[in-house]
Amino acid sequence: MSISYKNQTLAIEKVFRDPVHNYVHVQHQVILDLINSKEVQRLRRIKQLGTASFTFHGAEHSRFSHSLGVYEISRRICDIFQRNYSIEKVGPSGWDDQERLVTLCAALLHDVGHGPYSHTFEHIFHTDHEAITVAIITSPETEVHQILNRVAEGFPEKVASVITKTYPNPQVVQMISSQIDADRMDYLLRDAYFTGTEYGTFDLTRILRVIRPYEGGIAFSMNGMHAVEDYIVSRYQMYVQVYFHASSRGMEVILAHLLNRAAECYTENDELFQHHSQLLLPFLRQDFSLEEYLKLDDGVLNTYFTQWTEESDLILSDLAKRFLNRKPLKSIRFTDDAQLPLIEDLKKLVEKVGFNPTYYTAINSSFDLPYDFYRPTSGMHRTQIELQEKDGTLTELSKASQLVAALAGQTQGDRRFYFPKEMIDPNLQNHYDLFEETYQAFATYIRNGALIKPSNF
Repeated sequence: MSISYKNQTLAIEKVFRDPVHNYVHVQHQVILDLINSKEVQRLRRIKQLGTASFTFHGAEHSRFSHSLGVYEISRRICDIFQRNYSIEKVGPSGWDDQERLVTLCAALLHDVGHGPYSHTFEHIFHTDHEAITVAIITSPETEVHQILNRVAEGFPEKVASVITKTYPNPQVVQMISSQIDADRMDYLLRDAYFTGTEYGTFDLTRILRVIRPYEGGIAFSMNGMHAVEDYIVSRYQMYVQVYFHASSRGMEVILAHLLNRAAECYTENDELFQHHSQLLLPFLRQDFSLEEYLKLDDGVLNTYFTQWTEESDLILSDLAKRFLNRKPLKSIRFTDDAQLPLIEDLKKLVEKVGFNPTYYTAINSSFDLPYDFYRPTSGMHRTQIELQEKDGTLTELSKASQLVAALAGQTQGDRRFYFPKEMIDPNLQNHYDLFEETYQAFATYIRNGALIKPSNF
């Protein structure tokens, strides 16, 4: 029988060297065992930013390092809460340190369900990384569950409820998931570091000085407002400059089309991938188990893509080569639905020169709210950021900050039409049967970064 280690701490803490947080401190045996579990170690083989590394070559960091970072920020917040705002010091609205272990476990495991090339894979094969995270935590066959279950009976379900935001203590939930949480704070700093985008940084030290618990969750002292503003602007800049970068999205489009083409090829001939790509077969059949899901990572898919470059299906082979060799689709921004008929004309021109528009064109939209206040009548409820006066009075951030008020409720992002680079690059046209008049017509549409209706159409 295994021994419970609910309160077992390490005789000497373990540390992991980290480029963002300097050291990640591990003080509990359960955390060390979770880090060493096969489900968490799998995250070493999944990039945090997916196709963004094709644009920002330093962005090779993994979801494993991000998970450790979220754990470390959460650990620091727990220490601050216990030291300054414990229930013993401030009463029922303070921090109960008995919540520490469930918080730290949830922080470490919050992304454990991500698959290869996370969001693109999820969209194509209709998986849900949050649901799979919960399954990993609650399924008896996983190492993660077995480790958590040694803390106490029902402990895995407690950790899972933090992920699903149903845990009864809002302080714990908001530390892991809110508009300013350990998850976002780590990925902004980490992604900024590895992409080399200095404008993505913010003053984490100051934010941790002004963070505090209250009965309804987590707030920030009013005198720390400017540090929170800095965080909001950092998030805005990272979405505009990194997460929504047109070239990265062009590679995402290639990846999505590649996986869709593989699925179509399998539908037409289910023998196609029997001698290779076998770990992908359950997903092509749309009938997979948790065990089969956990066998996949970025490296597995990249190996299959290399094999597909030799496939007889010309579209599958070409898309695989374009993805592996970084040949993104080009794009043009459009803003008006009235321009959609022009885009249909462009698709016809792409098809005329031999490209299947289903796999060589796309409309891609990316939008995000840098900050929004709580709207009870909206479809998506957001936990607003609260500033706290010395007397305990709470003020929603955008009501105190003119800067944030200007950003609140304002979406950023764009809609783009993606197409083969060959359509606008004469140097590539010798490799394709491009008709000169078609090329000229296409170029007329794509002029000065705008969609323009040619006069002769």
